[in-house]
Amino acid sequence: QVQLVESGGGLVQAGGSLRLSCAASGSIVRINRVGWYRQAPGKQRELVAAITSGSNTNYADSVKGRFTISRDNAKNMVYLQMNSLKPGDTAVYYCYADAVTSTSWGTYWGRGTQVTVSS
Repeated sequence: QVQLVESGGGLVQAGGSLRLSCAASGSIVRINRVGWYRQAPGKQRELVAAITSGSNTNYADSVKGRFTISRDNAKNMVYLQMNSLKPGDTAVYYCYADAVTSTSWGTYWGRGTQVTVSS
């Protein structure tokens, strides 16, 4: 099994910045694609950003130029630097990872961290 724990969420004013972190632990052999989704009240969960094991990235159009995803493979960590935050970025942010463990493989999810951007 793989456990993902997010941190770094909080309340910030529009125009501010936050850095989310996601720590992966467990019987991890390899983490392939990893990234962040978000879900705002009354809306579907949407992909925010993802990064492959080869460091190829993709972003939602709404966050391009403002958010940056990165990973530290040695530490099994993934980060989301969020700049120029807008009220529309308010959501619960979830980390996910496509991982291979010593016994299986699959997609794993964290419990989420709340990001609230005030106007």
